[in-house]
Amino acid sequence: MMSQVQIHPTAVVAPGSEIGADVLIGPYAVVEEDTVLGNGCQIGAHAVIKRYSRLGAENLVAEGAVLGGEPQDLTFSGDRSHLQIGDRNVFRESVTVNRATEEDAATRIGDNCYLMAYSHVAHECVLGNHVILANNVALAGHVSLSDHSFLSGGVGVHQFCRVGKMAMIGGNSKVVQDVLPFFLVDGAPAIHRCLNLVGISRSSMSQEELRFLKRAYRLLSSTELRLRQKIEELECLDSPALKTLVDFIESSQRGFCSFSR
Repeated sequence: MMSQVQIHPTAVVAPGSEIGADVLIGPYAVVEEDTVLGNGCQIGAHAVIKRYSRLGAENLVAEGAVLGGEPQDLTFSGDRSHLQIGDRNVFRESVTVNRATEEDAATRIGDNCYLMAYSHVAHECVLGNHVILANNVALAGHVSLSDHSFLSGGVGVHQFCRVGKMAMIGGNSKVVQDVLPFFLVDGAPAIHRCLNLVGISRSSMSQEELRFLKRAYRLLSSTELRLRQKIEELECLDSPALKTLVDFIESSQRGFCSFSR
């Protein structure tokens, strides 16, 4: 069967755009010049794909979403920056994702992410794979979200913060420091409350690794040792999950959210 592109008569698609096979572009949608839509993408009514945006295959962009808009940054001077999106992502109604501020820099989204209605991703953010943003999540500039992280509704994340692998953030939390991998934070400001047991249970993590993480939580939440001593104890354990955790802690620039007592 021959592939075909379906473009609604009211849509505006610039001649300089690159449209893959089996792409569907709905009523009143706008695709600007110097954009790429990979095979099988679906662009809903009134959605806008701005210039310098690159979408991989099978992305769904719902009604009213705007991808690749100019950064909301007072230092932006009109440089050619980018938005790069992988495959099989979902951008629901009125999602906004900005391109980067610096010339040739990019805001990046991986594969299989789900961004629910009215969520916002600012300039130079980096989202890994299988990331979920619930409704009204707001990411400031330069935020990094690792694979399988989950941000509940109304979460706000301060610029330059990082959220670790398989971490979860509770609804309406205010995140001003890094969120550790495998943990759950909640509150304003957010603090580490427990392990993300729901996310861990859905993964392929072994029971032995889970026991190591429970030990890490008890250790990190205690007040008896300095952080350097805690890290040294964790490094003595043979655990890939703990290595991920320790590497994340040691690379932190903003520090990480405190622990509930």
